[in-house]
Amino acid sequence: MRPKTAKIILAGWLIDGSGGPIRKNQIIGIKKGCIDFICDAKESNYQKQELLDLSHCTLLPGLIDCHTHLCMSGSSDPEIRRRQLDLSFEDAVKIIHQHLKQYRKWGIIAVRDGGDRKGHTLQYKLSKHNKDQSLICLKTAGRAFHQSGRYGKLIGRSFALDSSLAKDVKENQEDIDHLKLVNSGLNSLTRFGVETAPQFSAKDFKKAVKIAKNRGLSVMVHANGKKPVQIAIEAGCTSIEHGFFMGEDNLNKMAQKKIIWIPTAITMQAYLRHMQKHSIESKICKKNLDHQLDQIRLAREKGVITAIGTDAGSQGVHHGSSVQEELKLFISAGYSISKAVKCACFHGATLLNLKNKGLLAKDRDADFIAFEKSPDNLFQNIIEPDMICLQGDFGDFGGRPLHL
Repeated sequence: MRPKTAKIILAGWLIDGSGGPIRKNQIIGIKKGCIDFICDAKESNYQKQELLDLSHCTLLPGLIDCHTHLCMSGSSDPEIRRRQLDLSFEDAVKIIHQHLKQYRKWGIIAVRDGGDRKGHTLQYKLSKHNKDQSLICLKTAGRAFHQSGRYGKLIGRSFALDSSLAKDVKENQEDIDHLKLVNSGLNSLTRFGVETAPQFSAKDFKKAVKIAKNRGLSVMVHANGKKPVQIAIEAGCTSIEHGFFMGEDNLNKMAQKKIIWIPTAITMQAYLRHMQKHSIESKICKKNLDHQLDQIRLAREKGVITAIGTDAGSQGVHHGSSVQEELKLFISAGYSISKAVKCACFHGATLLNLKNKGLLAKDRDADFIAFEKSPDNLFQNIIEPDMICLQGDFGDFGGRPLHL
């Protein structure tokens, strides 16, 4: 039986989300749902009756998925994927609720939704979502903006022919958390490195971003290829989503301007699982994935701020488990475990403006997940956390039974 609460915890290993060295044998004090102190364990600490002994576990902050689509399933069943395009709000509520439950049991404490065609996720947040019950922070774009006749119908809306992006963004009064703009197409699975043209002019795009920022909104931009990404960067966007084939010059500019990159490399890995081996599609998909991992390596060297996002809801990309899969890809691209965790926690919390999340430190929320293994074996297998603590509470949030 798991404890309901604990005031003092002994962590065998602590990855605090800062990107610094992994610390061994740490005592964590919890007070009123927040971390009161963290210090090296002493032999006298082990004798305290109120101590929760997790000396066989690795602790890290609750994870954050910076790019998801809660209305969409990761299923590869074509009929399921067809039906989800025209969901009623009532059916969407059930799907969103189920996906949030999946996130919770995988130790994800916050998600950033990239939009859906009818704005169901925004309506859900405003009318149904109870943050205090779910303990998952939900940020959503409502419906993304795309150019008429171009990619984006699945996740948003276009504007009338006699209007413009800037005009529609200005007139939009929806209570969104961030603005989502689509400025390219998808990546080809039959021709390697094909780049689609930008959806918007640099002038109109810049005006739209300025309007959003004047409203206090961050701006997430779907963009692949050099020119679409360049326009988004020069407009002053907050984050680049995907960024396949954007190139070294754009990475340099992102590092200088501190624009956050969400690579979503897991999308290509997920496609590969369902493709016929040795087909042209599987070969191109593998090249796309390898190229994106090369860009992630380069981004790390250049100091680009990267965060973990999965594009969950894409084919084969499932809500919750895919966060760990993306973490594994970051590690394969040269990130240390602690640096990868920083991307999944602190950088995500910064992007979502969650000031008390993403870092295990004094006065931050006591949100952590525990794995019954050492850091060396942490992400070798994709498994649910053994224990989840949210604001100092070990409620029934999911996770597997921990051997105390």
